[in-house]
Amino acid sequence: MDTTDKVEKVACVIGDRSTSDVVVRLRTQEDGSVDDLWHGVRNALGVLQVAVELGCPQIVTACVNYLEAVTWEEAEEEEILKIVPRMGLPAEPILARLQPVNQSAIINIFVSAIRFATSSPAAQMNDLKSSAQEQLEYMLTEDDDAPLLTADDDIKHEVKDCVNRLFSRFNNSLIALFCSSTESLSEAGNIQLFQSYLTDLSWVCQILSKLEIMREFVEYWFDASEKIVKVLEQGISTTEVIEIKLRAIEVTSKVLEAIGYGNVILPTTKRLQVLKVWLPFVRVTKPLIDSVTMNCENAMVLKLDGELWQSLESTFVSIILALPSGDQAEVLTEWLENEYMRYPDLTEAFEVWCYRSKVAKRRLSVLGDEHAVTNPI
Repeated sequence: MDTTDKVEKVACVIGDRSTSDVVVRLRTQEDGSVDDLWHGVRNALGVLQVAVELGCPQIVTACVNYLEAVTWEEAEEEEILKIVPRMGLPAEPILARLQPVNQSAIINIFVSAIRFATSSPAAQMNDLKSSAQEQLEYMLTEDDDAPLLTADDDIKHEVKDCVNRLFSRFNNSLIALFCSSTESLSEAGNIQLFQSYLTDLSWVCQILSKLEIMREFVEYWFDASEKIVKVLEQGISTTEVIEIKLRAIEVTSKVLEAIGYGNVILPTTKRLQVLKVWLPFVRVTKPLIDSVTMNCENAMVLKLDGELWQSLESTFVSIILALPSGDQAEVLTEWLENEYMRYPDLTEAFEVWCYRSKVAKRRLSVLGDEHAVTNPI
């Protein structure tokens, strides 16, 4: 069977006469210039299949060189993954860009990215920083595939260092506003800087949670909470300042979640203190946010996920119910006397407190009787 007949046979098999015609031209090409014959990735892939079937190593090499060098659309990439692995060693260079990367290279790019993502570059680079943050979170996410990076102690140490530097810059800005008698949060430059820090800190919480190293951040946020609230309350309630308050609540919700669900253990005094600082602030700020959301043209900017409000409310309840009963009574009394008692709704905590308080003597007396029986004098 001559070449033309064999090409005809292959054309029947793959159902693509034009691809087979290209193979004929390639076999008869004299000057070796084939760059104008490919007509795209799909066509080159078809030519490659025919060339492999015909046993034409020069054409196979030309196809491989082309496919290895050009960009692919997503659909083309999926087709390449279906076809090329069956073609053996000669076609392997095509798949070079899809091969797993060694752990050392992954660590290097992660470290570079986390340093950039927690830095404070010029405003023009914010889009680049946001993109880096998204990819870092993706690298650590377990979905259909395992996380790209398994964080060891060195990685965790690097992340902590980056977060410490970010929090140090935030704290310097906070102290300057807290101590200044002339500067206020409402000034344009301060608004932009403070909002940038809070946005980064909110993102950092996601990374620290994935790495299970939230403790230091929770301690930092606890120590700074009173200053943060004081500075936020100084600002005139413009849309921009209310947006900053919203970002602060987002960070706080993640900190409180770590406390409320036992991921970070704090002593009773600190848990009570964090409630006394943030519960009144959230209670007063939510109506402001709701009002701006309803009336402002930029309402979408201030839209906080409804699930986050629900989660924050549940977290408050969890933290309250883990306090000693006397401290619970103090928090609930303040809530019942407050005009902003609608949010957060602490009804569940109130109901549990009432039940526990009513049955406390009976329950504890039963425990006392059992203790006396099992431990006779």
